[in-house]
Amino acid sequence: MRYDIDAATLQTLLPAIAAAEDALARLDERVARSPVGRGFAERNHFFDAAGALWVAGELVHVEDLVLHDAHMDSRAPSHELTIAHSVLRIRRRIETADPAWPLSPVGLGLLTANALKEEGRAQEGANLAPMERDGDARDDDAPLAAEIAELDALLARSQRLLDRHAGKLVADEPSTEATARYDDDPLGLFSDDEWNEEERLQEWRGLIPLADQLPPSLAAALLFDAWERIEPLRRQHWLGGLLAASSLRARGKLASHLFSFHAGLKQIRHERRRSRDRITRLQAFLDAMRESAATGLKEIDRLTLARAQMELRFRGRRSNSSLPRLVDFILSRPMVSAAMVARELGVTQRGALNLINEIGIREITGRGRFRAWGII
Repeated sequence: MRYDIDAATLQTLLPAIAAAEDALARLDERVARSPVGRGFAERNHFFDAAGALWVAGELVHVEDLVLHDAHMDSRAPSHELTIAHSVLRIRRRIETADPAWPLSPVGLGLLTANALKEEGRAQEGANLAPMERDGDARDDDAPLAAEIAELDALLARSQRLLDRHAGKLVADEPSTEATARYDDDPLGLFSDDEWNEEERLQEWRGLIPLADQLPPSLAAALLFDAWERIEPLRRQHWLGGLLAASSLRARGKLASHLFSFHAGLKQIRHERRRSRDRITRLQAFLDAMRESAATGLKEIDRLTLARAQMELRFRGRRSNSSLPRLVDFILSRPMVSAAMVARELGVTQRGALNLINEIGIREITGRGRFRAWGII
């Protein structure tokens, strides 16, 4: 499959590239200078995590994701909600790391290992026999041993990846875990021994030097399109959007925050995103960047107006008032509850309700119990 960009393709994509580059530059400038920039970046994590699942055909409510992240679930979390929370946590880790770290061999190895960790934990409980589960329940050291084994496996994978990148001879990874997994799945319904994820991941990483020679927006679109076509990780398809956003941050095109790529991708028709024509797909991904940047600019305007209205409520208050901290917390979440505010500010729930009433934020539930507030 060809991934290089010739002159004819570049000329065809030039209008979409210019529009995307301009929109990204405007968004980066607004977020860097806006007083609500930090809250906007935090809110983006939640919306992009839900958008990643939406693009994959799964529905996750942002409200459920906020409550799950605060460990205040109103019901048992679904499998989709758990995946969305994994996206949320990895987005936060990427944003706090060095811009070049996610696309480096070490960073990519750790990100893929963390993405596989949740699946491994779920399969571990499912593969245990009833007698083994009873034995683990009686042995207090079993949970600690399992954590140590996971750390050892992660360190071993990271060392093999570093040795391979340095050109050293690397021994094959022991296949005891894979053999046990295939024994539990004799029909190959959940595993495919012909699907070499490590080889596909190395193929995708080989495109990064080519992408570095292109404009940042086109490079991100090329990396995302290659991720969709190569499919390095079959169960972590959402990681491609995060790596595409990381490439924009590594190139300095969007240095203020981690771009929410899936927010604009939701507005692109499926026929364009999955077209057989590569130019059509690249144009769709460039349009998704422009749409996401436009959505971000509108969101900043809304948050700025909401902040100005809330600041009128506590103007002239004492210097140690909790209302400014409450405003920052409200701006950083799509919704808040009294329990979340009480935990964040270190007050009682009754005190949190009083502060919320003073700030004048709108209630979004309209009921007596399990109330929540947010900026609409």
